[in-house]
Amino acid sequence: MKVKFYQYEKCESCRKARKWLNTEGYPYESIEIRESPPSLKELKEMLAIHAGQFKKIMNTSSKDYRDPKVKEKLPQMSEDEILSLLSSHGNLIKRPFLIGENIYLQGFKPDLWKQAFKNYLK
Repeated sequence: MKVKFYQYEKCESCRKARKWLNTEGYPYESIEIRESPPSLKELKEMLAIHAGQFKKIMNTSSKDYRDPKVKEKLPQMSEDEILSLLSSHGNLIKRPFLIGENIYLQGFKPDLWKQAFKNYLK
């Protein structure tokens, strides 16, 4: 079973994660996060894994996040408004963003990825 691997080609963490997936032999579907961001459903699932902490799923170092129009509005936005914003602006999502059956990962931390894939069938 393939997982969805949302990534940005120029992202160093994404390149490391992709190399790890290839080396370990895990099948994945590579998706350009800027052109095709995760769906609202996928974002809600990832947010639930992080107990509703939006900063855990947001790319806070992106130029888009630092834009005053975005950063100043975030504290007043509802959860649905933030999720809608993320689902339409892939650059605002922390990457890589990997989601599959019982696998929810973002950012690349090899030890966490190894643990998450421990029971995953190749």
